[in-house]
Amino acid sequence: MIVNSDKIYFFSLNEPYHQCQALYSGTIPYVILTAETGERVQVPAGRLRQFIDSRGVCGRFRMVVSAQNKIKSFERIR
Repeated sequence: MIVNSDKIYFFSLNEPYHQCQALYSGTIPYVILTAETGERVQVPAGRLRQFIDSRGVCGRFRMVVSAQNKIKSFERIR
């Protein structure tokens, strides 16, 4: 559930598989993503691993963060 104090970030990602190998292997603890607003956001790598396929990581994503800076959800929206 999203409340008024939550922050919502949108990301468009198109990273080929060969650039996702370190992410998938678990050697990288977090990634820095640039939101569509231009804000840079640190995200645990595990949040992206579930979206890696043979093409890499592709799509538009939404991340909801609480007022306490805890990720409430991270999902592919297209």
